[in-house]
Amino acid sequence: MLRKLAILTALLLALPCAAFAAKMGCCKYADFKEPKKCGMCHRQIYKEWKDTLMSKSYTHEWDQVEYFKLALPHSQKLEKVAGVKAGCIACHSPLAFLSGDIPPKPAHQDTRANEGVSCEVCHNITGTSEKVPFNFSFNIEPGNLKRGPRKDAVSPMHKTAYSEFHKSAEMCATCHDEQSPYGAWVKATYREWKEGPYAKEGRVCQDCHMPKAPGKSAGGGKERKDVAHHTFLGSHSATQLAGAVDLKIEGAPGEAKAGEAVKFQAKLFNGKAGHPIPSGSTEERMLWLEVWAVDANGKKYPVPVSKKGFKGEEYTIADSSAMAYQAIGEIMEIKDFKGLKRDGNVPDGARIFRHPFFDPKGRMTICQWYTKDNTLVDYRIKPKETVTEDYSWTIPADLKGKLTIKANLYYSQIPSSVGEFFKLPESEYAPILVNSTEINLNVR
Repeated sequence: MLRKLAILTALLLALPCAAFAAKMGCCKYADFKEPKKCGMCHRQIYKEWKDTLMSKSYTHEWDQVEYFKLALPHSQKLEKVAGVKAGCIACHSPLAFLSGDIPPKPAHQDTRANEGVSCEVCHNITGTSEKVPFNFSFNIEPGNLKRGPRKDAVSPMHKTAYSEFHKSAEMCATCHDEQSPYGAWVKATYREWKEGPYAKEGRVCQDCHMPKAPGKSAGGGKERKDVAHHTFLGSHSATQLAGAVDLKIEGAPGEAKAGEAVKFQAKLFNGKAGHPIPSGSTEERMLWLEVWAVDANGKKYPVPVSKKGFKGEEYTIADSSAMAYQAIGEIMEIKDFKGLKRDGNVPDGARIFRHPFFDPKGRMTICQWYTKDNTLVDYRIKPKETVTEDYSWTIPADLKGKLTIKANLYYSQIPSSVGEFFKLPESEYAPILVNSTEINLNVR
């Protein structure tokens, strides 16, 4: 009995606050309708949601690996992070958390934990317990009353209520901002938005991630001009990423001599996202710029970025010899584990736009719950910010004719080294092309 009490105490202390922990087990699965029942009337919305990561927030392959192979076993080894056993689930499978189903069964056992962030989660939320929301701080009241952004919504199946909260960025912040047990902000998309230009303009998360179009919310509902699409497009969507950052090359001469150095700049502008790119789980997400010189015969030469000299810059330039993520070996008890390639398959010299996290031993980590500090360097592209990268490349003495300078901007959810180590589907870590550009010059 005393041992059980000690474990429970450790769990509660490791969660952000006791008020949050008190929500665990406050309800039953049966208190919430299954999404397919909502889909009987809200057919289009259900279909859209079904294809999103909201519906797959628990079953998504990387999330299953991260929880069952890393976060859960780590929570059982280290008291400081014990709270992640439930804390991860609170946002990735809220019904499991609220029902006290901790840890839930793995996805292949097909329990109701698999519903992820379902209709009943969002439309039963009443607000937040925090002045500035974070870490599953939503208040929820399951029942026949559904809340949303319409004042004139009427349903024959349930009661309806207008909710100003559902129109706010704070609604999203209840899960999309998170603090580690060590006090580091490991997700801060809401706070990043709040400090940026879009908050001042009154543009909120839903404006970009739930675009509006004419249609009906339900089969028998009104025809409206502004039905919100429940597509929740984000960084897992190639279409959302495409063109998210503008890219161009400037300053290169039209002609050059063999053997001389060609100097030019790449300029990147974040004119579309209301937060830095990347955002969210930035301990694992990477945006990088590869620059290549290609001669008339198609031979490619890598062009490394010029260093700027800022603190922590070494983490923002790809280096195939750099190792990281050693905590994986400790958690999984792999003997003599040296880590994985920090930058995966990104070519040496490419500029990486990232926000690296460090564990209590000072090592770069993808275990956000084990993050003690992430203030060394934050090299991302902020909203409406232009970043300039300098390049200087010496043309080989024997190269003549047409020379093409190509720049490709790529994004990946996790480093390829991590994806390959855990044998994830390639789609989990394959580079997604965000933008590309090129210029030509003649070499005499």
